[in-house]
Amino acid sequence: MLRRCLALFVLCFALPIHAADLSIDAGHGAHILTTAQLLVRADVQNVTIPDDVAFHRTMEYRAVPLRALLPELAHGDRLKFVANDGFSVDIAADAILNQAGAQAWLAIEDPRHVWPSLPNNKGDAGPFYVVWTHPTAANISSEQWPYQLARIQRTQDVASRFPAITPAASVPADSPVRQGYAVFQRTCFACHTLNGEGDARMGPDLNIPHSPTEYLSSDTLRAFIRNPQSLRRWPEGKMTGFPTQALLSDADLDAVIAYLKYMAQHKAEK
Repeated sequence: MLRRCLALFVLCFALPIHAADLSIDAGHGAHILTTAQLLVRADVQNVTIPDDVAFHRTMEYRAVPLRALLPELAHGDRLKFVANDGFSVDIAADAILNQAGAQAWLAIEDPRHVWPSLPNNKGDAGPFYVVWTHPTAANISSEQWPYQLARIQRTQDVASRFPAITPAASVPADSPVRQGYAVFQRTCFACHTLNGEGDARMGPDLNIPHSPTEYLSSDTLRAFIRNPQSLRRWPEGKMTGFPTQALLSDADLDAVIAYLKYMAQHKAEK
């Protein structure tokens, strides 16, 4: 009996404590891939990311080409990436399938060689993390690097799923509000809901009960988006700012504020 207990004790410590499951549903039912399965694939390789979005330094990963895990993905499809911390972002299949030079990879945390903690007390990036080589070739934004990934699933476009965040049809196609709506989807919507709609659960709703444009001046809101700590010093704050033009241009920042001001006048009914 003692020998059996000791064997079980040793086995518990031998098991990979960071091993995890990833759910993938490209429209034909979910299937599960484990850490162990991914790490022994024939196409797994070392990938170097010179300026990693999450770690802000050069990182090297064991990774698999993301499109190899999505053999039925077609141009025009959209995928939702859901993280364990409540982050959720939609990425167009065209970005993953593009042949312009950018390539998406699924980085897999090896339980024997765990990744370092994220800077600024942001926790761990594992067990899975979507990283990009040559991201500028496909205009990949910083929000399209989801870490702590738990699920990938095919989805509809944002306007179909969340009509309450969509500007009215009467808003001109070339207006700042339309531009801001597009910027909002690829930045803010990954962490926040608006008018009660959205998949993310990291941050508060940005329109109900009040839009930030109703209690912050435009200049203060711009400064906050660039650096959330500029408004209220809070080391434990989760919001990541957009400090440079490369992450969010001044024109895009002005456009998203125009969109938020517009939506403040179009709150959803309770």
